Amino acid sequence: MKNCSCCKECSECLSYLYTECCSCLEMCPKPNETMNELSKQSHVEELEGFESLFTVLTLEEDPEERWRIFTFPIDFDAALYGSSGEGRTKYIMHSSDNDLKPRYDDSSKVTVNCTVAYMSQCMSWNKCKESCVTMGASSYRWFHDGCCQCVGQTCINYGINESRCRECPENKDLDLDDFPNEDELDYGDGVGPLDNGGVESTNI
Repeated sequence: MKNCSCCKECSECLSYLYTECCSCLEMCPKPNETMNELSKQSHVEELEGFESLFTVLTLEEDPEERWRIFTFPIDFDAALYGSSGEGRTKYIMHSSDNDLKPRYDDSSKVTVNCTVAYMSQCMSWNKCKESCVTMGASSYRWFHDGCCQCVGQTCINYGINESRCRECPENKDLDLDDFPNEDELDYGDGVGPLDNGGVESTNI
């Protein structure tokens, strides 16, 4: 699909059904059912990507709060960024900082924005990949705690190497102050048959 002017509205309309239904409406790439998922059990992976779809879906925060967006700048060397060098990483050996400065002068840098989307809820590795494919992401990062990050095309190193999902892991928002101090607990209080709130006795 070349024109994605209605993708934002369709995504909001489909809500939580977006991942399952978008390929049927030709809004996102169709899943490759012939791929052996067990052969690529990596925590990071490149995807085919659909840049215009990912851009539209991450322009603003999702009204359904299915994901949270982070955007930050990245500097590329102008000689490496563009149609001939886009998507490639070039490593340069140098012996000191002085050797590096002439090759990476500020005037030779191109700054682009990297956008990533963290899914709000925990999900499996396979669900993470599926969700990022349907968003048009170019790569993804799945954390051991179940947090899923979909990464845009202009990012490097698979986005942010930090788990920042809103509701994952599920117990990270627990406040220790909400739990009573064990020294103050009387394990006999409130559990006897004569205490209020205890089990009511019934006449047999």
